[in-house]
Amino acid sequence: MNRILRLGAIITLLAPPMQAMAQQTSAVLYKNPQCGCCEGYADYLRDNGFEVDVKPTNDLAEISRRAGVPEDFQGCHVTFVDGYVVEGHVPVNLVRKLLSERPDIAGITLPGMPMGSPGMGGAKEEPFKVYAVGQDGAPTVYATE
Repeated sequence: MNRILRLGAIITLLAPPMQAMAQQTSAVLYKNPQCGCCEGYADYLRDNGFEVDVKPTNDLAEISRRAGVPEDFQGCHVTFVDGYVVEGHVPVNLVRKLLSERPDIAGITLPGMPMGSPGMGGAKEEPFKVYAVGQDGAPTVYATE
């Protein structure tokens, strides 16, 4: 009987953390219908615990512009996660940093399609410079990786 009570107490203590682990962060990724690397990035997010809804569109530049990402800082896809825009092939640790710190910005962007970035092929050629996009659209360096 004593063993059963202890086991019940342990299960009760572990239940909330296990439920929290089961909850995934939802993301919506807009991409050009023909882009394969965007699917690679969606898979990368899924492999790292995100629930990703991929939406093909021919209006990618307009969606990015409305999200506050200047043209020179746009990537090949745009993702919306928990109230933030994540543009391009941003490493997941920086997405998590954004979501945990919750800065007063529109989001973050890794412009272009850098080799070796998540979802892209090839070897990383230089450090990734990820920019914060302010509510006013003025980009500043958020992190270098």
